Amino acid sequence: MNIHQFWYVVHGGSTHFPIALLIASLFFDIAGYMLRSDKFSRDLHAASYYALILGALGSLAAVASGVLLTNWQTMGTGKLLLHHEFVWPAFGMLIALAVWRIIVQDKASRLGFGLYIVAAFVAAGLMGAAGYWGGELR
Repeated sequence: MNIHQFWYVVHGGSTHFPIALLIASLFFDIAGYMLRSDKFSRDLHAASYYALILGALGSLAAVASGVLLTNWQTMGTGKLLLHHEFVWPAFGMLIALAVWRIIVQDKASRLGFGLYIVAAFVAAGLMGAAGYWGGELR
């Protein structure tokens, strides 16, 4: 296995964690909001918090392996450009959402929580599009 193949395997494996964990985080937060049983709701929001933080941390490996895979090419052309046009905003939003959750914890206002959920949906959509175009590269 050459170095390019190695980074391809690492990137392919590491990209699924941030996507799945962001979606799980959204699911847990929405379920926690809808169920409203104090302890169960609190546990779901805690699961959401940790899924989001782990997803953000996992995205660092996905980005690092992707940058190494493309020889530090942060935009590119063709399908690689399309992949990067979605992945960079998704990555930025995921990190920003995680930082926001770390700072705010469980003290978000109703409006703040609503805006957070909308932003998380947008980030998940961007990640999905980035994943699609990344899959089209091979």
